[in-house]
Amino acid sequence: MSTHRPAWLVLLVACALVLVGCGGGEPSGDAPSPEATNVVPENEVERRVEAARERLTRSEGGRRVLRAIEAHGGLAAWYRAPTSSYTWEYSNNDANLHFKSFLVVDNRTRRAYHDLLFTGTPGKTRRVDARFAWDGKQAWVAPDSIQRPNPRFWALTGFYFQQIPFVLADPGLNYRALPDDTIDGTPHDMVEVTFDRGVGDAPGDTYTLYLDKGTGQVDAIRYTVSYGQEVAPGADLPETFFDYEDYVTVDGLTVPTHFRGYAYSEASGPGRTLRNEAVADSISYRRPFDESKLKRPKNARVVPLPGAD
Repeated sequence: MSTHRPAWLVLLVACALVLVGCGGGEPSGDAPSPEATNVVPENEVERRVEAARERLTRSEGGRRVLRAIEAHGGLAAWYRAPTSSYTWEYSNNDANLHFKSFLVVDNRTRRAYHDLLFTGTPGKTRRVDARFAWDGKQAWVAPDSIQRPNPRFWALTGFYFQQIPFVLADPGLNYRALPDDTIDGTPHDMVEVTFDRGVGDAPGDTYTLYLDKGTGQVDAIRYTVSYGQEVAPGADLPETFFDYEDYVTVDGLTVPTHFRGYAYSEASGPGRTLRNEAVADSISYRRPFDESKLKRPKNARVVPLPGAD
């Protein structure tokens, strides 16, 4: 998750996926489109790929994550993507939350801003004219009357779940290969990912990946939520099984567009009752990042990390 990494509330990713990437051809005239000028230097891409490969190949678990990243488009394609943007619609029955936003994330700094489109509960939502953002130091929401979603938690949560396995190449992560587990009776390669202390807002989180044995693709994950809790990394927390569905390829990256979450137990596996669900649409990894949208308006409310002064 890099410097600011939300845990999952019930979750993602979040995130908004589409059938095709955002259109971005050259306009008429001599000026290039904003997408065409929004380019990561190739020497930076090469440097980051080399560093990530070195981290990931130290362990069998890391090598499994690297194989998954290659199955979804590869490290180079990910590091060439300057931004991640999409609509992210999320509903959680347990949390009585339903909202939709359009988000743009700077992939290198992990700063993010959202246009909040509607918010409410699974049975009742209302359209709003609102925004929230993470500027690298503070999370805020405007107008200040908006109580949910929590901008500190949600600025990057949808992004993080949407961008697994790519974000799991970040520094400060630990990888452990696990014995096979199954989805509907089909064995999968398994790897557990944990975080070093001080990495993001929720270093006690864990992510366990179900990887297709043939292709390496991520078919599902399990995750825990430690945001707002004082827990040690790898603590025994309730898990959610998150099914990744309806993959599309956009700008060279293969990503899911539908997520379904169920309670998980070691004894019986995923439950049958849908707990949370997310849908992503209008995906692009080339949209420009508008720095002005990080500027906190006068009617905004800053939301700190729980327990912070």
